[in-house]
Amino acid sequence: MATLSPTVTLKDLKTGHGGRGAEPPTRGGGGGDGNGGLSPNYGERLRRVRLGIIIALASITMIFVSLTSALVVRRGLPTFDDKTSTYIRDWITVQLPMTLLLINTGILLISSLTMELARRQMARRLALAPVRGIPGVSIGEEQGFPWLGITVILGLAFLAGQWMAWRELADRGFYVATSASSSFVYLLTGVHAVHLIGGVVALLYAAAGGALFGKPLEARGIAVDATAWYWHFLTFLWIYVFVLLVIAR
Repeated sequence: MATLSPTVTLKDLKTGHGGRGAEPPTRGGGGGDGNGGLSPNYGERLRRVRLGIIIALASITMIFVSLTSALVVRRGLPTFDDKTSTYIRDWITVQLPMTLLLINTGILLISSLTMELARRQMARRLALAPVRGIPGVSIGEEQGFPWLGITVILGLAFLAGQWMAWRELADRGFYVATSASSSFVYLLTGVHAVHLIGGVVALLYAAAGGALFGKPLEARGIAVDATAWYWHFLTFLWIYVFVLLVIAR
């Protein structure tokens, strides 16, 4: 036998002071810094940016593969001497400034470490952003170390060291047009330096994006993550270039 029960109306539960209902975290919470929550498509945006970085790194890799192939071919290719009417080998051994190049390598390796620490620091801030957006929840302000700023300084120090290495090459009599071997030294190190300058610019954008451009936390997080991938790649690329120059000189 069926029984009828009275209809019960459930009212919204009220929490907090003044009978105000608790709402889900939205952007703009978390201490008033505008970074209390992440947008639903944050993960998709991050995946798209990483895919773009992978494509860009593949293109840079092809550039250096082409330069390496050209170096190997030119190193073993004789040239025709008009004076003797014979083919001669004109590949001259370049006296590389090894001390400076080793110091620069160490600087770049340290900068790769600080870049990774900056990426992990930003990842922690992004993970805590939704929690900061919950009303009544306070987890305190994270006293973050300026890893991005240190990475920028180390990147500029590496570029300054490369400039000093080029000056020392010139003092030793090795200019761009001195020989094919010296030309490749300047070409490989110069192309790498140009790409590193791009990385420094990206770091400056990631570090100052919030203060100067008003970028939200998730946009800065994506910029730091993408730059970290790029920076680590340039570090390994420099080690490859350095070893190649030492072997081929």
